[in-house]
Amino acid sequence: MDKSKTESRKKDHVELVVSKGAQYARTTGLERMDFIHNALPEVSMDSVDLSVEFLGKTLRYPILITGMTGGYGDAEGINRSLAQAAQKYGLAFGVGSQRAMVEKPELAKTYRVRDVAPGVPILANIGAYQLKKYSLSQVESLVSAIEADALAIHLNALQEVIQGEGDTDFSGVLNAIGRTCEKLSVPVVVKETGAGISQDVAIKLKSAGVKYLDVAGAGGTSWSKVEYLRTDAVPGFEDWGIPTAESIIQCRGVLPMIASGGIRNGIDGAKCIALGADMCGAAYPFIRALREHSLDGYIETFQNQMRMCAFLTGSRTHADLKKAKLIFR
Repeated sequence: MDKSKTESRKKDHVELVVSKGAQYARTTGLERMDFIHNALPEVSMDSVDLSVEFLGKTLRYPILITGMTGGYGDAEGINRSLAQAAQKYGLAFGVGSQRAMVEKPELAKTYRVRDVAPGVPILANIGAYQLKKYSLSQVESLVSAIEADALAIHLNALQEVIQGEGDTDFSGVLNAIGRTCEKLSVPVVVKETGAGISQDVAIKLKSAGVKYLDVAGAGGTSWSKVEYLRTDAVPGFEDWGIPTAESIIQCRGVLPMIASGGIRNGIDGAKCIALGADMCGAAYPFIRALREHSLDGYIETFQNQMRMCAFLTGSRTHADLKKAKLIFR
């Protein structure tokens, strides 16, 4: 295993996503639905409260800045800035894959953000494939090292099969997830990395002991496109995956759900809640806003859009927004 390759790849991923975009040509499907406008909402805008409990902590908004980076020098600043914003605005925060810090423990500092985000949920992160190789104590150390409230296990079979150096033996992964759920000291969230989760997979993950899903559907960042930018690989899989809206519909009711994958504004986020998710999440637009020195403005607009959707559907609370009606075009 070339440990320097992992570190270099982490840097390449962020730079390619931010500089090249690498977005799906297909859409999330959320544009095909609209809220049914309530001309008589009988709600004060000032009374709208979308706070929600998540991993034992209260969030002001049902938003997760999802894990994307860590494991190289510049990632420390990115993670700390995003975590500070999560603390300021009452959001949850996830770090990127911690595989790099297993290979090079000195990189742990690029993931540590608890000191700047003491009051919000933090999600540790490791790939499902790595669970087959790492001991429980190693996985537990990833959680404790950053004082995380949960472990996000990411499913990235599409990305791995496109990589020339990818890990493509996914046999035994479900059993490894089950062993982790049984023994780990914190809840497990299983997330896709942009290709979506189907109902069948969601049911299997529930049986394995998973507590939350992050469907991470198609329509946002295409990690196969990212890999095509990095290497020559078998073409044709740039837009492979289940669109985010479809993935939400398939998985709703199976487990508590985070909806990510192409969520770019608070209207998208509110639609996800009404469609069946409990939370919405994104990574790319937050990192892009950070790079453009507009992070505060982006988050405030995102939150205001969610609140306005709630108001215009007569929804005062998060629970009310989950019942808001959508019309499909």
